[in-house]
Amino acid sequence: MSNMPAAEWEIDETLVRELLAAQVPELADRPLAMLANGWDNVMYRLGADLTVRLPRRKLAVPLIEHEQRCLELLAPQLPIPVPVPVHHGVPSERFPMPWSICPWFPGVLAADALFADPIREARRLGAFLTALHVAAPDDTPRNEWRGQDARVLAPRVAGNLVHIDLDGSTTVELVTSRFAALVDVDPHAGPPVWLHGDLHAANMLVDDGAISAVIDFGDITSGDPAVDLAIGWMLFEAEALEEFRRALPHADGATWSRGAAWALHFALMYLANSADNPRLNAMGRRLLPSVMSGELA
Repeated sequence: MSNMPAAEWEIDETLVRELLAAQVPELADRPLAMLANGWDNVMYRLGADLTVRLPRRKLAVPLIEHEQRCLELLAPQLPIPVPVPVHHGVPSERFPMPWSICPWFPGVLAADALFADPIREARRLGAFLTALHVAAPDDTPRNEWRGQDARVLAPRVAGNLVHIDLDGSTTVELVTSRFAALVDVDPHAGPPVWLHGDLHAANMLVDDGAISAVIDFGDITSGDPAVDLAIGWMLFEAEALEEFRRALPHADGATWSRGAAWALHFALMYLANSADNPRLNAMGRRLLPSVMSGELA
């Protein structure tokens, strides 16, 4: 099944150059090349060191605004670079939505890369999340499900299973039972903490075998840190996954169990929505057996 939403605005190089000329004319003559036409945003590379990020539909506007509002506050405490906007584009008659200019980071998506030293990168990513997962203020952007207790995922898990052809010995009954066991733990009892909210292998860059940046903070929110822990099953095999866990001393066993429930949900979501996205399908195919194996939860 493919659910790629249609663009609500036509975004092309002509539009981007017009916006640059009107709002940041000192950058308007730089080389411009499309990087991605994604689910929510269109991205262009601007010269050697910048990117332009524009929402392609109304629902993506808050995601741009969240990054503009939150990343400058968080970046100084984070040990891995994040794309703090260097210019906040304002709505105009030509393009009635906010947009951003952000730094360019070297690397390829982690989904397409291998780590030179997985143990080292597990420690680095654990340190990043430890720094991020601190108590968040009351005005943190809200999300209706990311950051909530993993039990809210049950209808989504059931719905996604309808659209998936499971392989081999993995059955709907086994997946459903595994999810039920993972969420049968205590809920998050501490204060809501800052969350990336959409931390997966296509929202992280790897350069020369090492994580070079964590990107796409549009779903930044606060709540249960378990949602961000799902990245462990996406990136690491058993030994590095255990090192990742040791690098996150704030997460107890119940948090890891809820994190595995989120990982299971993401695996099913990727598989159910990847008919036109081979990378997303591959992410789901790798993730599902990792979570079903029972490692760490």
